[in-house]
Amino acid sequence: MSPAPDLGAHAPREWLTWMSRLPAEGGPTGADWAADVDRLTRELLRDWDLVPVGPAMTGWTAVVHPVQRRSGDVTRPLVLKVGWPHVESAQEHLALRSWNGHGAVRLVAADPARGALLLERLDATRDLESVDIDEACAVIGGLYRQLHVPAPPTIRPLEAHLDPYLTQLRQRTDLPRRVVTRVTGLARDLLADPAPRVLLHTDLHFQNALAADRAPWLVIDPKPLAGPPAYELQPLLRNRFDELGTGPAMRWSLRHRLEVTCEAAGIAADIGRLWSIVRCGVEVFWAAFDGDAGELSRNLTLLKALED
Repeated sequence: MSPAPDLGAHAPREWLTWMSRLPAEGGPTGADWAADVDRLTRELLRDWDLVPVGPAMTGWTAVVHPVQRRSGDVTRPLVLKVGWPHVESAQEHLALRSWNGHGAVRLVAADPARGALLLERLDATRDLESVDIDEACAVIGGLYRQLHVPAPPTIRPLEAHLDPYLTQLRQRTDLPRRVVTRVTGLARDLLADPAPRVLLHTDLHFQNALAADRAPWLVIDPKPLAGPPAYELQPLLRNRFDELGTGPAMRWSLRHRLEVTCEAAGIAADIGRLWSIVRCGVEVFWAAFDGDAGELSRNLTLLKALED
């Protein structure tokens, strides 16, 4: 097979430099992947008969190219997403296939071995980041109702995802023991609930819902797990953080976001609050692991404000 032609679909150099710091997580290191991603993209453009039509956009660990595909006289606008292979991204295609466009971006094709997804094109300039907070939370709650379908047996269970983090959290000596004890004990109690597991997005915050033609809003970028619906909520609390205020105002704002979202989603707000405490604990672990004092302080503040 001849080399794929260079059609100008390049990942931004500065972003590739940032990606190069990542260690391997079940696949190539960030540096190895960054060195190869443009070649990989050219092959995907050729194999899927795509033409790039705009500058690349980047997320945390993936680059997205606006493309089009011609079939006869019809040109279809799509996006090609090429991601660094790691645990959180490995089952994205399975979740999108299960949702089949209901509440989520529609999957056109997937090549998991190459970390590639071909997706319908949404309006990347319009998300929920600047929408009134009550409206944004209600929108996401409504999307949860569509997304929380029975989890396919192939989707990784929440228990398997949380266990290593909780184990490492118990071993840390640089965090308040009351926080470690509270988070790990609460997780144990909540995971004991035998209720059926649903398909979770797990990272549905205000920038991961985009405007669309066939629906007002559709979600992107799931990091799927199988678990209880109330596990979903914490990303809505740690994003748009500055709008929460401080002191008593923060406590009120957090509870209000939870109530609005849970009412729209049909989730018990008290259970949502408890799961959000657990997820704050996981974020505290990661912040301590990364040495990120700002994130550590932010999530400890959230955790304290969520407690009764």
